[in-house]
Amino acid sequence: MDFLKKNYMGVIVCFTIAVPSWLLGKRFPVVGGAVIAIILGMIIALFWNDKGKAADGIKFTSKIILQAAVVLLGFGMNLSVVLQTGKQSLPIIICTISTSLILSWILHKVMNIKGNTATLIGVGSSICGGSAIAATAPVIDADDDEVAQAISVIFFFNVLAALLFPSLGKLIGFDITTGEAFGIFAGTAVNDTSSVTAAASTWDSMWNLGSQTLDKAVTVKLTRTLAIIPITLVLAYMRAKEAKKDGSTTNGFSFRRAFPMFIVFFVLASIITTLCLEMGVPSDIFIPLKELSKFFIIMAMAAIGLNSNVIKLIKSGGKPILLGGCCWGGITVVSLVMQHVMGIW
Repeated sequence: MDFLKKNYMGVIVCFTIAVPSWLLGKRFPVVGGAVIAIILGMIIALFWNDKGKAADGIKFTSKIILQAAVVLLGFGMNLSVVLQTGKQSLPIIICTISTSLILSWILHKVMNIKGNTATLIGVGSSICGGSAIAATAPVIDADDDEVAQAISVIFFFNVLAALLFPSLGKLIGFDITTGEAFGIFAGTAVNDTSSVTAAASTWDSMWNLGSQTLDKAVTVKLTRTLAIIPITLVLAYMRAKEAKKDGSTTNGFSFRRAFPMFIVFFVLASIITTLCLEMGVPSDIFIPLKELSKFFIIMAMAAIGLNSNVIKLIKSGGKPILLGGCCWGGITVVSLVMQHVMGIW
């Protein structure tokens, strides 16, 4: 009862922002509901400084509901299909992820960008945009301003990719009789699922390919999503070791700290989904859970927007945007080079 009394007000506020954001995200998928929610939250925060009784619920939404969203994301993972596709795309995925993480680490040092911001942009660029940021933020104890900064940067390059990549694919000579090459390109080089879908669907429409490109791109994207697991575990382990070294924890290394339980539940959800589909359970049964995951992420982004300082973000936005651009450019080049080396185009 005390839990409800403490949190209900803030959760309701976030839910109220999330509903129109979710509907608008359906209408404008290139932008997406998460970005709309975080922008609305930031605008409201400009005029609502004292959150009062809503403060605890907003914090709960930005942390716990965000973790619940990642767990539910696992119900969209058919590991059998992902692993089958991974045989072809895995080398490209490993190289693009490595490129983004290495670039973000180097530029974090060179440009003196906050470590958490650089990590979130690097992970968001290389794995799966907002979902990867959602999974990584609680592991590295990123604050709401850092999450908002990363989401904003990822969104900017998502839109660019969705608009430019179909023309780029035509310019460099992708096969227009099949969606395989462009599907792999979109699945490995575009950050967020909404923009992957937009770019792949555009290619299908341009060359009357039905849903060939879209099917390939989404499956490759799901394969990338699995990288959330090792990346978050490594980051959690590094965080725990740093805390022990700095003497900021009296308990030393913590198994629970190094292996966040919500990631374990994400894996279990993926396994449950795979086993059910193998036994003939229709995939439509998991659609409500996947939609709930997306809605929870939108709620969490609304909470993060409410706790963000938009003026501060604008003033400090130059370096993170440059970092995001370098990661995006690096991933794009590596994806194209790897496909060419492997004879895909």
